[in-house]
Parts: sequence; C-alpha cells; structure tokens
Amino acid sequence: MKRFKVFPYLMAAITLVFASCASVQRANIDEPEISRALAMNEGQASSGDLSPGRSPSGQIHLFGEIHGYEEHTKLQFYLWHDFYNNENMRHLFVELPYYTAEFLNIWMKEDDDLIFDAIFDDLRGTAIHTPANMEFFRRIKKELPHTLFHGTDIGHHSSTTGQRFLQYLRQNGREDSEQYRLAEEAIEQGRLFYEELGQNHSMRVEMMVENFMREFDRLNGESIMSAFYGASHVNLGNYPSILGGSTTMASRLQRSYDGKIHTRDLRLPLVQYAAGVPDTLTVAGIEYSAMYYGEQDLRSRSDIFLKREFWRLEDAYDHFRDNPVSGDILPFNNYPMQVTRGQVFAILYTQRNGNTIMIYHRASGTRWQNMEATEEFLLE
Repeated sequence: MKRFKVFPYLMAAITLVFASCASVQRANIDEPEISRALAMNEGQASSGDLSPGRSPSGQIHLFGEIHGYEEHTKLQFYLWHDFYNNENMRHLFVELPYYTAEFLNIWMKEDDDLIFDAIFDDLRGTAIHTPANMEFFRRIKKELPHTLFHGTDIGHHSSTTGQRFLQYLRQNGREDSEQYRLAEEAIEQGRLFYEELGQNHSMRVEMMVENFMREFDRLNGESIMSAFYGASHVNLGNYPSILGGSTTMASRLQRSYDGKIHTRDLRLPLVQYAAGVPDTLTVAGIEYSAMYYGEQDLRSRSDIFLKREFWRLEDAYDHFRDNPVSGDILPFNNYPMQVTRGQVFAILYTQRNGNTIMIYHRASGTRWQNMEATEEFLLE
C-alpha cells in the first residue's frame, strides 16, 4: 500500500486553479493530419456546427488552449490551415493586444524577422514565449501568407511592444491614423487594468469583448477563427471562482452574436488515460479497495504545488453520496482515467514545501461550463 501523510481539508477552490489549466498527459498530434485534428474536436461543447465546408458567413470559431502547450499550438495551426485553404478565411483573432497583432501584420510583409524577434523578446517569461508558438507564426508567414491578425486583449507589454509600435507609426508619419488611436486605447486599457482596477479579471474581459466586437464588426460578415485564447475564455458559462466567477468572454459574445458562436475546448479530446494499479486506501476509518492512477506534474502550472496523485475508491459512492460539499469542482478532463457517475476519488496534492493535502471528489452529475465535473465532498 502506498504510504503518505494525509492532511485534512485546508482551503477552498483548490481544484478550480487547475480546472482552467488541465495537466493530464496528452497524445501527440501527427503532422500534417489536418482532418484528424478536426475529427478530434467532434462532439465538444459548441453553440453551432463546426464541420469543414459548412461554415456560413459571419461565423466565429473560438478555440481554447492551455497557454504554452505545444500540442494545442500544433492543433490550432492545423485548424487554421484548414479554414484558410478550404473556407477562404483570412482573419485570425489572437489573445494579444491590438498593437502586437498589427506589428505581426507588418512583419508578414517584411523580408526579415526583426519585428518578429523583438515582439517575442518582449514576451520572454510569459507562457506564449515557446519554440512551438514561434514556429506557429513563422509557418503562417511562410504557408498562409494572407493571414490577418486581430489582437483583442488589453495593453500588456505596453512599455515595450506598445511604445515601439507607436514609434514605428510616428517614424512613418502616421500619428493621425486609426492604428495610432487604437494602439493608444489598448495601452490605456492596460494602464487601467494594472494601475487602477487592481487587475480585476471581469473588467479585463469586458474590455476584451469590446475589442473583439470592434474588430469583428468591421469585417462585414467574414468568418473568423481564434488562436491562443485560454480555455476559460472560450467555454460558455462562467469563469471559475479563482478568476472571479463572472460570465466568460464566449458567453458575452454569444449575447450579441447568437447562432454564430462555435466553441471548442482543445483540452478535452486529447486525454490519454493511464492504467490503474490495484491498491487500498483508508478513508474515515474504513479501508477501501482502490485503483491508483499515478501522478501529474504541476510544476509548470502552479507556484504552490509540485504534483497531484489520483485514486478511485471502489464501491464507495453510497458511503459518501450525502456528505456535504465544499463548492469546489474538477472537470472530468482533469482526470488521468475515464470518469463515470457514481464514482469516488481521492486526490493527493503535494506542495512545494513538502506538505500534502488529500481531498475527495464524487461524480454526481455536476456540470461546469458545459463540461461534466466531479465535486469535492467533506469528511464528517
């Protein structure tokens, strides 16, 4: 039997930190199987049909990723490759500020990579600064050269990328251009967020939606795809409580573009299930037969936790079905095994300081952002 020190329930919302950034093992995506990439998204949460070749005008195809996850970057390239070539789309919306996307559009027409290299130097230290993301943009320039980027985020990196973009416009006599005005507006949004709004997530999303609608409404009915948006923005419903619990970007857009919003959480179809190992686990003084499903490395996802380990308790649901719940949830896609209703799980989190926290979840039919999820229950 696996031995460890079990701590009592210590904190609320612990699992919600990871609900928006699942860290299960992922299957590799074999290049260049674009049709397979599309098929992997069949049956996921959507408010419309995403089938290739059947996209009417004015459609918004939103894809939600784990930032910096190479497989998601590859998948988004294949999806954009399909939309670009088979549906003649040209407008790619990205979770970047307006001025960053405009700089990318200028770079697309340049013979060198000076602008691109400077942009990525500014992004150093963020989740988007990865070799896979750099390759994503370089491949688009080479293979899909008529792509037009639209940045809808607030003014991150305004003192570097933002100011350099304004300088570029001034050097080219474009101080009175709309580009200059919108770049200044994005910079002001960033200043408000970081200096006056206390980094209020809901207010940031409100500004992102305004920026998104401005860019989309100018396209006169052309369809678009998104890339590099976090999965929590793209899911319909509300953000997890750790992000304020307000209405998501996709849901806000749906209010204005009902019937045109198509969403895909790219985490869901890529789960590779682990094989369980028989074990036993004592919970509330009762020893249960259990299946141990290994551990997930959380070091790249959390400043607090090193890893988490999973057990499924056998024939335990009736024992805990009436226990009070904490309000915390964990979507099925976070688990390294297939989850069905009527199951009970023990999850052991190991902190960076060596302490461990054991929590317990049951699958009772709870849903979160159109996904099935388990809910944490408390031991009495």
